[in-house]
Amino acid sequence: MNKVALIVNGSPATATVEPRTHLADFLRETQNLTGTHIGCEHGVCGACTLLIDGVPARSCITFAAMCEGAHITTVEGLDNDEIAAELRAAFSREHGLQCGYCTPGMIVSARDVVMRMDNPSEHDIRVAMSGNLCRCTGYVGIVRAIQSVVADRRSRGIAAIRDGGRKELGPVGSGHAAAAIAVAGTPARTPDKKKSAAAAPAASSAKSDADFKPQTSFVQSFTVAHPADVVWDFFGRVGEVASCLPGASLNGEPVDGHVQGMIKVKVGPIAADFHGVADVTRDEATRSGTIIGSGKDARSNSATKGVISYTVKPGENPAQTRVDVTIGFTLTGMLAQFSRSGLVQDVANRLIGAFVQNLEARLAHQGDGAPAPAVAAEFDAGSLMTSMIKDRIKQLFAKLFGRT
Repeated sequence: MNKVALIVNGSPATATVEPRTHLADFLRETQNLTGTHIGCEHGVCGACTLLIDGVPARSCITFAAMCEGAHITTVEGLDNDEIAAELRAAFSREHGLQCGYCTPGMIVSARDVVMRMDNPSEHDIRVAMSGNLCRCTGYVGIVRAIQSVVADRRSRGIAAIRDGGRKELGPVGSGHAAAAIAVAGTPARTPDKKKSAAAAPAASSAKSDADFKPQTSFVQSFTVAHPADVVWDFFGRVGEVASCLPGASLNGEPVDGHVQGMIKVKVGPIAADFHGVADVTRDEATRSGTIIGSGKDARSNSATKGVISYTVKPGENPAQTRVDVTIGFTLTGMLAQFSRSGLVQDVANRLIGAFVQNLEARLAHQGDGAPAPAVAAEFDAGSLMTSMIKDRIKQLFAKLFGRT
């Protein structure tokens, strides 16, 4: 269970909920704000639309825990809002509602159109409102209502606000509140400063607190055809270890166990550069180590935090080494949709396979003056998943037709 503290309609709101609790359920079940309606629960119909830090968002596909410290405005919080009041009157005048189920989300989205579009045509409004579905009205009255409010406000000299006042690119939420407050012992949060894709890491230390619990974790082992002393010594050179991982690079060797770097990840059309920091510890007595890291990609607004623990042991013979690895991480933002444990496990198996192959090549060429083997410039998770799916299909066909 997570304790979530938000600012809802200008007032602090806290509740202890499951990590999977969506923002819509948080508001309806713990705050009794039933004006936020739930329709499709897939982010398609728009009935659950509300404002997160002033930006429209689907609350049925937004986790409440991701919005810690954010300002949430539901339709109830728009009672005294000038634009919402004008829209309510226009919807009533133009018969823009019948059953009213979609209306709260319609009002929130229409308010955004009125704010940011200077002189929209009927087509512009229909496109802008296409994410809000209505099964009653046929949309004619809705479009007329929005047009009338826009025309009236422009005639009164009220200009559109460029981009509707948006100051951040990417998905809304995830703590981009203009101001946050301390509630029930929760530290106040300040907004993240806007970063470019090549910006420096946000944090100076990646050490996790005692409460950090990864969303996904798994254990993996592999064997290297080199003595344990050689492998353990190589693992102490973090820069060389990182160079064996596709897409990874460091800004330099660790200083007091602290290092900065990045990893390039590609998943289909999404390319992300995770800039981050890590704290590295090693125990010579047990030949074990821990890497605690965190990073963020500014373009996809995805962030990750994780811990890797490893132990180096002698293999079945003196020329082999067994490495046991435990990996745990939490991924938020656009790329979180790819963090399902089944997919992650398969992708991780293939990624570790590539890492071991590069590690073997580097160890084999140590001290012979040969150039280091080339490593992929980015980690193409999409390619690995495609390969994985093909293998599963082949296995399925073999299983089906092997019995006939």
